[in-house]
Amino acid sequence: MKQLIIYFISKISLILVKHSRLIRFYHIVFFFTVLSVQTAFSQVIETTEPLIIDQRKSTIRTRFAPPKGFLWAKEMPGSFGDYLANFPLYPPNFPVRNFSSVPIEKQSNHVAILKIDVGDKDLQQCADAWIRLYAEYLWSQKRFEEIGFEFTSGQFFSWSDFKKGVRTREIKNRVTFYQTRKVDDSYENFRNYLNVIFRYAGTISLDRESVSVFQNSQIKTGDFLIKPGSPGHSVIIVGVAVNSSGKKLYLLAESFMPAQDIHILKNPLNSTISPWYELDLNARKTVTAKYIFAPTSIKRFAVPQKNK
Repeated sequence: MKQLIIYFISKISLILVKHSRLIRFYHIVFFFTVLSVQTAFSQVIETTEPLIIDQRKSTIRTRFAPPKGFLWAKEMPGSFGDYLANFPLYPPNFPVRNFSSVPIEKQSNHVAILKIDVGDKDLQQCADAWIRLYAEYLWSQKRFEEIGFEFTSGQFFSWSDFKKGVRTREIKNRVTFYQTRKVDDSYENFRNYLNVIFRYAGTISLDRESVSVFQNSQIKTGDFLIKPGSPGHSVIIVGVAVNSSGKKLYLLAESFMPAQDIHILKNPLNSTISPWYELDLNARKTVTAKYIFAPTSIKRFAVPQKNK
């Protein structure tokens, strides 16, 4: 019996020696197969590890690292989404202030503040803040002819008309327009124009003149959740992260009443991914740090206003 065992061992050894190169080849193939499978799965695994928020960084995209398995979505250069994702932020621990530069009472709902003023009047509130960001984006792109917004009354007022001297006045609670000779295309006058828009526009007008997003796969940076009303509310998407399976997460920002700094919100329902949010157009409601949107309505700015 012992001799038989020795015989079989010797035969197996010869086979192994004879086919050692083939065995090494299959071993290498197996190793890389396992490695590739592990890599593929590691790209979509979510984790409860603390998220990285690098307070030393000064823009949205650089300060907020997406959860593990996710990467920042690519934005088209020069797009509104690219403008927002790279928007500058105030230093860490900077308080949310109102239009009088006084810190608001509750400071626990935000993680960062966009570095843009709110003006010195109680005008730039929720929907007005997105009008401000979009108008500033168009200004930065020198797309001046596209700057124009509707009033709640339905009247359209463009920057082109304002800079040529057209002004507004109220007669029996109705806004009318009249021509002056005050031609001025300065940035200071542009801010005067926006204050007029903020006075007469809001969630109702923005909801009416914006276009709906119908599929989750189409949601992108620059889109906004909106509930029209008096008062209504709106928050805007300032960043998108995506994993290899196509799942997306979103950073949301808001302003509020009274007019106050635009700030990025914490996620009150999911601390493991906060400040990132999941969004679903089919959801009955979407809960944010300070507001519940029911139903979940997501829209975006329409085609260039000059075509109106």
